[in-house]
Amino acid sequence: MFRPRIAFAAKTVAAILLTSAAIPSNAAEFRFAGPLDAYTLDPHAISNTLVFAVLRNVYEPLVERGPDLSLQPVLATEWSQVDPLTWEFKLRQGVTYSNGNSFNADDVVFSFERAKKGGMASHLAGVAQIEKVDDFTVRFISEKTNPILPNQIVNWFMMDQEWAVENGAEEPGKADNSTEGFANRNTMGTGSYVISARDPGVKTEFTANPDWWGEIGGNIDHAIFYVIANPSTRVSALISGEVQMIDGVPPQDTQRIEETEGLKIAATPDLRTVYLQPDVARDTLIHGGGAESNPFKDKRVRQAMQLAIDTKAIQQRIMRGYATPVGLPIAKEVEGSTEELSTPVAPDLERAQALMQEAGYGDGFAVTLDCTNDRFMNDEATCIAIGSFLSQINIQVTPRTQATSRWAQQINPPGYDTSFAMLSYSPNTYDAHQFLTGLAETRDPEGGRGVFNIGGYSNPEIDRLATEIGAETDPEKRSALMTEALTILKEDAAYIPIHQLQILWGLKEGVEVVQLADLAYPLAWFTVPE
Repeated sequence: MFRPRIAFAAKTVAAILLTSAAIPSNAAEFRFAGPLDAYTLDPHAISNTLVFAVLRNVYEPLVERGPDLSLQPVLATEWSQVDPLTWEFKLRQGVTYSNGNSFNADDVVFSFERAKKGGMASHLAGVAQIEKVDDFTVRFISEKTNPILPNQIVNWFMMDQEWAVENGAEEPGKADNSTEGFANRNTMGTGSYVISARDPGVKTEFTANPDWWGEIGGNIDHAIFYVIANPSTRVSALISGEVQMIDGVPPQDTQRIEETEGLKIAATPDLRTVYLQPDVARDTLIHGGGAESNPFKDKRVRQAMQLAIDTKAIQQRIMRGYATPVGLPIAKEVEGSTEELSTPVAPDLERAQALMQEAGYGDGFAVTLDCTNDRFMNDEATCIAIGSFLSQINIQVTPRTQATSRWAQQINPPGYDTSFAMLSYSPNTYDAHQFLTGLAETRDPEGGRGVFNIGGYSNPEIDRLATEIGAETDPEKRSALMTEALTILKEDAAYIPIHQLQILWGLKEGVEVVQLADLAYPLAWFTVPE
């Protein structure tokens, strides 16, 4: 099978952290394109990989993952666990927002209170409060011991409190993007770039922030991100030279790009996994028919679905090898996954048909499968293939493929308006506990747990184990608890894993990039030909 050359250039962490003039002397413009836009610029509205990918150039967290994926200081210079319930962070001094306002502890407290009201609540679940010690010291007070708190906040961005109050943006936007607030379309961060122009759904322009506290390690002073939904059009834009990089290269086009003079492919494992989640909370299907009750409440039906879907065939025929079938809704690299648990369930159509008969649904039923058509590689084709596999056990699937912005507004909280959805997830902590608290625990909007548990799965054992994992400091005991929880999830089949993706970028020769497993576009680390 054809495999591309790997283009990967990682600037050292030391170089990235130097503090001097932000704009490089050999400044250049960078034009790149992706399949979809960040549908909100509000950093606290939703936990979404594409929103993070765009906003990490404008807003900054206290800590982030560097090119080697280790934690590195950003707006915090150091941190320590001073007692079992308390983490202390020392803040970077001399940092300003792009409007000139100074960054300090008040902004951290404000950003915490604001984020807890929005879609980022799961990243801060378990933190009872943040105390201001002085202008540049804060303490996180947790309800229970949390040994990995710094890992959980790498995508929690700081917002200027004064700016938010002045513009009526004290409250975060809704996760389903149903509210229109000032922060949805405007930004004010401390990052290496500012958004200098934006046409939502069309393009976003970034300009280097001349007052950034750090130093841009690459040479980009101006970048234009174009939204080109059609894959063929996106590839054509790269080949014609209209852009220097494209995200979301269709697997079937990788060889064409690789064989085009002056172009190359950059590929790396994506932390994101694709999985199916049926609605197991409602008593009836709100988007389906042929059954008086909700068939998905019966574990045998869910197990039959998993046995009917041939993920290896999807890998080979649809993904052209650029995906890895998995046995869990988290990637193999995530802490908590084991070789046994990550092994996919082998397809067994005969057993699947027998389980449907046992459950009383041998004649099947109908359901709508909600999917995106622009969010990740071959999502629409995968959605259609899943419907085909499930028809073998008399589940008549109607794929409803939509642009991510419409899909997210439908299936996200507070409405959860779906009976069956194809989802994807990337835990930025590289730890299964984040999946458990945000997507598998019983929904608790006020507490921030289970907010993105789209199918409404609820298991008291998972809730108990997630709480114990969050407080366990012994690595071996913590690992054993995660294995126990993930074993239950796999057996329950309330989350039906499909595959782990790969990140595929098409690049012009001479463009040097850093590909992070969380799909980010860290412009400050990119270098392009002048």
